[in-house]
Amino acid sequence: MRIATFNLENLGSTRRHGATFDERAAVLRPQLERLKADILCVQEIDAPKTGGTRRPVELERLLEGTAYAKHRLVVSSLNDGPSDVHNLAVVTSLPVVEEESFRHRLVEALRFLRHTALPPEERAITLEWDRPLQHVVLSLPTGHSLHVFNVHLRAPLAMAIPGQKSGPFAWRSVSGWAEGFFAAAVKRAGQALELRLAVEGVFDAEPEALIAVCGDFNAEDHDTALRLACAGEDDTGSGHLAPRVLTPVERTLPQDRRFTVVHHGRPQMLDHVLASRALFGELAAVEIHNEMLEDELVVYGRIDRPPESLHAPVVASFDLS
Repeated sequence: MRIATFNLENLGSTRRHGATFDERAAVLRPQLERLKADILCVQEIDAPKTGGTRRPVELERLLEGTAYAKHRLVVSSLNDGPSDVHNLAVVTSLPVVEEESFRHRLVEALRFLRHTALPPEERAITLEWDRPLQHVVLSLPTGHSLHVFNVHLRAPLAMAIPGQKSGPFAWRSVSGWAEGFFAAAVKRAGQALELRLAVEGVFDAEPEALIAVCGDFNAEDHDTALRLACAGEDDTGSGHLAPRVLTPVERTLPQDRRFTVVHHGRPQMLDHVLASRALFGELAAVEIHNEMLEDELVVYGRIDRPPESLHAPVVASFDLS
């Protein structure tokens, strides 16, 4: 059983200077085929309106003619369906038993007064998560259930503060940037907390549950978001909670292979597959397809209309037969 995660980066975007669908498909389809995934978690899927409803049209087109064409496609959806941008999706050959998307179901939105806003603000705003979490329960050939969580946490880019920005990535004051960066970090940690509480709900019902948490965490191993999701014994300080630990599968690889993004010459492991102990016990192999990964800053500064994703996919193989 091969479980993969891949941030496709704005698939379906109508950016005027972006690559065309055909240009992107020519690069992404071979990457998807190489994954040979039975369960594929993807992030940043746009869903424009067609016929009054939102659909991930370009993801559907991308899967045409591939091994995934006949697989079940499950797209994240809240009360009014998918969002216009940055949806989550699970593509699977396994029967889907249950599916849900949720945001602020287990952790309420936080109140935050922006002290550096210009003009000054007297009332607090609501800090809401940017994206939902997706939970899909699949039926394995063994008769057991596999719980798959698909996530995309907030990026470590400062949240906009009124009157404090002079450009897309430029700030008028350190105080404004610091407050925006703090707010972004709170959002990311809040999403990770809600994820962990959802995982705890699964463990409460199934102490030996098979759980895979996949996606773009925008955080490296031992960062706050990963620590919240993994709940390691060194953090909880309690041996009797050890069965509930989630483990990043990339820890089985040499350190120099552990990266899914390159930013300003620095390799970073931001995309992860986390496995429960019962699932990790069946781990057979891990792959990170980062051989052709380009540096984000080089791509945006020197390459015209880059069609590829600047994230590398991660694949974990498990012996679940």
